[in-house]
Amino acid sequence: MPQLVWLVTGCSSGLGEELVYAILARGDRVIATGRNAVIRLSHLKDSGATILDIDVTAPQAALNIKIEEALAVYGGIDVLVPNAGYSEIGFDKWQDQLQTNFFGVTNITRAILPHFRKKKVGHIAIISSVSAWSGALAAGPYVVSKHAIDGFGRTLQQEVAQFGIQTVIFNIGYIRTNLTSNPKVSTPEADEYRSIFERFLEASATIPGNEPGDPQKCAERIVDVMKGEGMASGKPMPSQVPLGSDALATIKETCEAMLKTCEEWKDLIKSTDFEGPKQGFWAENTVRTSW
Repeated sequence: MPQLVWLVTGCSSGLGEELVYAILARGDRVIATGRNAVIRLSHLKDSGATILDIDVTAPQAALNIKIEEALAVYGGIDVLVPNAGYSEIGFDKWQDQLQTNFFGVTNITRAILPHFRKKKVGHIAIISSVSAWSGALAAGPYVVSKHAIDGFGRTLQQEVAQFGIQTVIFNIGYIRTNLTSNPKVSTPEADEYRSIFERFLEASATIPGNEPGDPQKCAERIVDVMKGEGMASGKPMPSQVPLGSDALATIKETCEAMLKTCEEWKDLIKSTDFEGPKQGFWAENTVRTSW
């Protein structure tokens, strides 16, 4: 495969940082981005990455300018990884987390799509979470943002495939990063939630350092999938894939439970349709995943 140019957001630590190292190890070029890049990403520059200051919560017009700046570095971008995100435990941070975790992803993607459409090829790796399939006590804003990202990714796949743009959603399980080792915690305002919140904090204290996922291996597998190399060699590019044994178990359990519900309740479920044969669009389609 020819040398690719990647743009990765949220590279100061954790998975984003490991992705930069994994990409460079494959001989590709990478533009590593984040806030205060000159200071926070200097170690990645020393390793061979190009660094660029991008705040994914900036207005769309500002992001468009930043993407043009990134495109000028190597004359184009082949793979976008909108990875920037964080988790804050509590009930009062909805807007802040959605601005970074969801709108940060959608806006940086919108900024690069004209480039991908013009050259009729491009790859986007949506970094989501297993929590998009399950939920997580006391982490409502984070979970909602990941559900939203999954919905955005699935819709994006249908909209841009016609332009040769391939999008993969990665639902990642627990990995050993600062996301869980240094959680941001805010106490719930309603007293009724305090007891369950405190039990959650007590249980979650055993998470840091015991997460089953290795961020370095996770980064390697993402690069494998996006390049069709290594463990992904010879396989068609998936639309969505979990990473981590915990993610696999959770998603399988969720799917099996829903299939069981669909089978046991199918008469009630189907009873809401109008009587008679399906008409128009629905005469030939029940599920539409491509256009």
